[in-house]
Amino acid sequence: MARGMAVVGETAGAELIQIEKCKAMITDSEIILRKTEVADLDTFFIFQLDKEANYLAAFTAKDPTDKAAYLIKYTKLVNDPTINMQTIIVDNSIAGSVSKFEMEGKAEITYWIDKKFWSKGVATKALKHFLTLEKARPIFGRVAFDNFGSQRVLEKCGFVRIGQDKGFANARQAEIEEFIYKLT
Repeated sequence: MARGMAVVGETAGAELIQIEKCKAMITDSEIILRKTEVADLDTFFIFQLDKEANYLAAFTAKDPTDKAAYLIKYTKLVNDPTINMQTIIVDNSIAGSVSKFEMEGKAEITYWIDKKFWSKGVATKALKHFLTLEKARPIFGRVAFDNFGSQRVLEKCGFVRIGQDKGFANARQAEIEEFIYKLT
């Protein structure tokens, strides 16, 4: 599973105000979570090809364009009973995914939101809903130091920043700092 998360991009100044006026927030009733199916993976693969989303997620596959490797890896994960992988549906369209997996014996959360749903509240609402379904606690989230949107999502969902780490980020071809969050 990818360690980082891609949620929202950052835009500055007047441009941000204009963008926010154009984006309608999604309500809780418009978001549906369902168990991820292998058929969803083609859509998820397309989402993770976006360069900006990859940059924000940071800890991604070495070659995000290798569809065969992606499908092999994620088909195994979809079928792994220890992983809770849910597909996020908004207006009958796949908007992203949210999952719980184990890393070094600890429950971790990851999510990926299609860029067209950024800044509409989808990640926050989907994660809040997911956390009512997924009972593993404590649960951890990791996010690149400069992925401010994802940091806000975790904080709005009750996660507390407890530390930091460094790791090699394939999407940036460099070692970067990541923040570690925890929900108890």
